[in-house]
Amino acid sequence: MYCVHKKLLAYSHYNLASSKIMKLIISLVIASLSSTAVLAANQEIKSFSKAKAILEKQVYDNHRRTLYCGATFNASRQITPPKGFTATKYVKRAKKLEWEHVVPAENFGRNFSEWRVGHKRCITKKGKVYTGRRCAEKVNTEYRYMQADMFNLYPAIGAVNALRVNYNFTMLPDEKSDFGSCAMKIDNRKAEPPEMARGHIARTYLYMEGAYKRYKMSKSQRQLMNAWDKMYPVNAWECARAKKITSLQKSDNPVVKSRCSAVNMW
Repeated sequence: MYCVHKKLLAYSHYNLASSKIMKLIISLVIASLSSTAVLAANQEIKSFSKAKAILEKQVYDNHRRTLYCGATFNASRQITPPKGFTATKYVKRAKKLEWEHVVPAENFGRNFSEWRVGHKRCITKKGKVYTGRRCAEKVNTEYRYMQADMFNLYPAIGAVNALRVNYNFTMLPDEKSDFGSCAMKIDNRKAEPPEMARGHIARTYLYMEGAYKRYKMSKSQRQLMNAWDKMYPVNAWECARAKKITSLQKSDNPVVKSRCSAVNMW
């Protein structure tokens, strides 16, 4: 009788332990799935042209203002620059709306082999091999999704977009603005954005690094973006923009969402 009781007791302990292990496994699986869902990148839109059209017509339809200089633009993509704005280079593009990759396409694109060395499909009819954006866009679907991610696309005055190129952001305290009243500074392959844009920029960089394994910031760049994230909090428009893109792109931006939720703007 004692042996039977002992076996039953051992069996019950085994079942209890098994139950606890199973619950732990289930909770870990759920947590893993939740994490994956939160960090899901763009897997909906893989056309850069389509992304720009959606942004113009469905996201910025009631907020036609550029990121860096606060210039307004109309449905015909014509820019009205702020008073005092000047451009000494790319003057023809100063009245043109362009869509800026805040994290430049080259900065994540060069992590794709098609960008760096090309691909067997990246050959012209004359037999000339090509690389860079043209090849990556043609061959690699993952690159196209990254390039078309609307969380990383902002309206900009064409002349500002052209002069910034693919330069990383930093602080340039000894430099003067390159655009008159618009406090955008560019020097020695570096750029300092106006204060009004720094929070948006920081959270975009943090989002891109979290969403895509192909993109990593340097330690100094990450420190700067974390600092700007804290110094320049979200506003109502940044939260509204993120909500619109989340709905249209069917993917989340957990960086902006968490900041907006913390101040009851989500």
